[in-house]
Amino acid sequence: MTRVCLVGDEDVTLRYELLSRETSREALSTYDLSQPFENSIALETVSLGAAMALCNDLQWYVVRFVESVLVREPSVSEREWLSHRLAQAIRSDELHPDETDEYLKIYGLETAEDRATANEPPAGVDPALAAASGSGSAEATGDGDRAESQGATADSAPTREGPPRLVEPLYVRRTDGEIPEYDLRDVSDTVVVRLTEDEYAP
Repeated sequence: MTRVCLVGDEDVTLRYELLSRETSREALSTYDLSQPFENSIALETVSLGAAMALCNDLQWYVVRFVESVLVREPSVSEREWLSHRLAQAIRSDELHPDETDEYLKIYGLETAEDRATANEPPAGVDPALAAASGSGSAEATGDGDRAESQGATADSAPTREGPPRLVEPLYVRRTDGEIPEYDLRDVSDTVVVRLTEDEYAP
């Protein structure tokens, strides 16, 4: 089975954009949808060819609402994803799977717990507003005012729930089978995406 994951642009809610439109909703209706990453939709297809066909069917929406298309093909790698362009190149026999492991993009994988620990507001919450709402204290407000403030800002408080978020990609090259360490920020895990040479941008 080949897995496809569509990761939405920061300024859209991908699931809403895809499922609120008839053509994309019908294209996705036969699949079980999951959300491995924040603001993403993933599904299983029967083959790499079927995955590429689905991406072609959704191309209009991909251009407008999707930041990245990731493809996981077990015959290439059980753990690493392929970029859409690389998956297409393999499907059309432009590249052999053994020639695809040099150029990589590594995302940090930041969990909701990481964000809660760092006191970062969840996606969709204005950081300035969250900071302002969190600046009130018992000294600054009365009990009644404090209770009202807490009730008003409960939805904007960081939580320890929800899928992890892909953050700050690092472009690297695999050397002698080794992948350089991700060092852009402290994260719980990483996600490795194989790229074509043209996509590689160190």
